[in-house]
Amino acid sequence: MSTLDPSMWREILTYVRRQHSEICRQWFEELEPLRLERGLLQVRAQNSLQKNFLIKHGQEPFNEAAQHITGALVVVRFLENGVDDRAGRNAATVRPNRSVESDQDVPRIPASRNGSLHTEEPLILSPDYTFGNFVIGPGNRLAHAACTAVADQPGRAYNPLFIHGGVGLGKTHLLQAICERMLERQPNARIGYLSCDTFVNHFLESVSHGDMHQFRHRYRHLDILVIDDIHFLTGRDRTQEEFFHTFNTLHQARKQIILSSDAAPNEIPQLEERLVSRFNWGLVARIDKPCYETRVAIVHKKAHIRGIDMPDDAVCYIATVVDSNTRELEGAITKLQSIAMLNQIPITLDLAQRALGNGTAGNGSQPSIQTIIDAVTDFFDVKLSDLQSKRRHRSITTPRQVCMYLARKRTSYSLEEIGGYFGGRDHTTVMHAVKTVNERIDTDNQFASQINQIDAKIATPSQ
Repeated sequence: MSTLDPSMWREILTYVRRQHSEICRQWFEELEPLRLERGLLQVRAQNSLQKNFLIKHGQEPFNEAAQHITGALVVVRFLENGVDDRAGRNAATVRPNRSVESDQDVPRIPASRNGSLHTEEPLILSPDYTFGNFVIGPGNRLAHAACTAVADQPGRAYNPLFIHGGVGLGKTHLLQAICERMLERQPNARIGYLSCDTFVNHFLESVSHGDMHQFRHRYRHLDILVIDDIHFLTGRDRTQEEFFHTFNTLHQARKQIILSSDAAPNEIPQLEERLVSRFNWGLVARIDKPCYETRVAIVHKKAHIRGIDMPDDAVCYIATVVDSNTRELEGAITKLQSIAMLNQIPITLDLAQRALGNGTAGNGSQPSIQTIIDAVTDFFDVKLSDLQSKRRHRSITTPRQVCMYLARKRTSYSLEEIGGYFGGRDHTTVMHAVKTVNERIDTDNQFASQINQIDAKIATPSQ
């Protein structure tokens, strides 16, 4: 058949919402099925952000849904509104920062000066992370205002712009919102948006291949350089040297530099003083934990984005029991949505109470990762940025291992999820930390007593 029956498309969407609720968004209603030919279902999104989100998160769910509903071996291909699929590869290279080399590729950011695309570790801008979807509150008002000013006047408002705050408070959201607005206004802008780890890896690869000229050309001819988690430069002397010169080149050319970190510039350990000084040249804005009213607004906004009908009393309950950060609020919404879809029941206050208990979204009364981190950093008098750094001094490794041990003991997070909170460490590192702490508890009574004190504080947090 050449066209898809509208009722069948509705069934496909219903299947995705029921079986894969975590990826569903309100704008799925705007998706347009074009044609079904020879086992290929073409679906058009409204823009490249939606298309790339679907390619990354929705490919398998939509394939599964299409095959289940049609009873045939069907593959879904996502297209972008305004891009002619029949034009092939050449039609997709008009906008170097947002276009792709083939229909199902993702955008490579940054692009080089001549418009060619780099192929390493493509980063995708989420359609959720726009200024319109960002909830403003007392704890992030300055950061939001600074980001909108930079997006409107890059290189002139605040340069550099340095945003810092704890995990899951919205730093990445603001950084991507800047990139999105810039690309709306200047589609051909050369934007480098990447994590600090990616920058480090690119530098090391260039050194090992003797290709520093290409590396420098890649980063020093950008219009905007946006680096997330810049604190991972800590202790990397050669990379800091290279970033120092990259920073100077861009700043002297009045190109915008935007950085985010879990700590303020002068609190990042083992960071060269000259970099600390330059990071403080522009505006340093801190993001704090959201207050209750802001959390209520965040839950409303996140539920709306996902097309979830959530009553006010359930929203207020989530905002009350999840008081750490936006990421865990979103986790609570995902859990409620999944339970409601699985059981074909509406979300209510009673469902929220049964699903979340008196604690956070993880499992009944379990504490959040952030609660554990706060208790451990307070007890050992260390900074979060130290725990997430690569430092291996015992004064840092012990608190880091204790955090992992307590997270494993007190929460239902996987080893990979726990490792992700501590600088992206893998599951074997978390397993080693748990084993090390357990062995030390068995042989060191004083250490065991310290663990018990921290554990008791986590179990009975101050109100």
